[in-house]
Amino acid sequence: MSIRLLYLIFVRVCGWLVLLGRSSASRDIELLVLRHEVAVLRRTRPKPRWDWADRGVLAALI
Repeated sequence: MSIRLLYLIFVRVCGWLVLLGRSSASRDIELLVLRHEVAVLRRTRPKPRWDWADRGVLAALI
């Protein structure tokens, strides 16, 4: 258990060190790629339509 915790802490610290060493241009590129992925996912997954039964269940839960 403690070895796993130490490993997870080590991985997190290494990730932070990598982020600190990156230039601002590479961060900007990563943001552009992530925004593009989100835009593509929003196009491919349409919003679900709520019918009267769904609204009734939601009202009952509230």
